[in-house]
Amino acid sequence: MSYLADSNILTRLAQKQSQHYPFARRAVISLRRQGEEICIVPQNLIEFWSVATRPAVNNGLGLTASEAKLEIRKFRRLFKFYDDKFGIFDEWENLVAKYQVSGKNVHDARLVAAMIKHNFTHLLTFNGKDFKRFGEIIVIDPQSF
Repeated sequence: MSYLADSNILTRLAQKQSQHYPFARRAVISLRRQGEEICIVPQNLIEFWSVATRPAVNNGLGLTASEAKLEIRKFRRLFKFYDDKFGIFDEWENLVAKYQVSGKNVHDARLVAAMIKHNFTHLLTFNGKDFKRFGEIIVIDPQSF
């Protein structure tokens, strides 16, 4: 099976002081030991950059652009990177219409669209409630490891 690491997994892995860091790290290690493939897509890295370079007072990590770039390089070595492929937008459009997705959750729908197009079955995320509506995927909480 292939797991997509949600952007919040990347964010927590970049924050060793976060209370969620140990859960994210343990989940990644456990899945690897089980021989599972953990993947990322461009949307993950775009969302990470947004959070990473936002000031900490605005719920960001407060990293510089250079620091964020280094973190992204680490993630691209740690996880298998799948570039965008044809049809993700059309899949996203179908999902947001089917599930009546609005607001910031449209970004989550794009991750699900990428999962469908790349045949990923599982999503590793701390925000399971944001993805429960999507019957096409299986949501896994890192705290369950």
